[in-house]
Amino acid sequence: MLSNPGVLYRFGPTNGRENGGRGKSSPGPLPIEREDLPYKVELWNEERVAVEQVLAVTANGSIGYAAFYAATQELPHRYITLRHKDRVVSRWNGPGH
Repeated sequence: MLSNPGVLYRFGPTNGRENGGRGKSSPGPLPIEREDLPYKVELWNEERVAVEQVLAVTANGSIGYAAFYAATQELPHRYITLRHKDRVVSRWNGPGH
């Protein structure tokens, strides 16, 4: 399970400095705008009442669907959704659907 599912991360330089060594970098995660990444692939808990883990976040629908498809192949017995903003675009119900 994610330690803080409400925070998205952005990669930075390994030396902890940005802009070619000028200025300070902030410790910890750097939040980014969710509007830039509207597609999410979500893995739900066994009871299907809460998202257990966000498997992928992307700006592109084709990449989102590819991640969704890969998740259904890797986790065929789990409930998985592909979401665009607040709307479920596709869902995989796992066994018994």
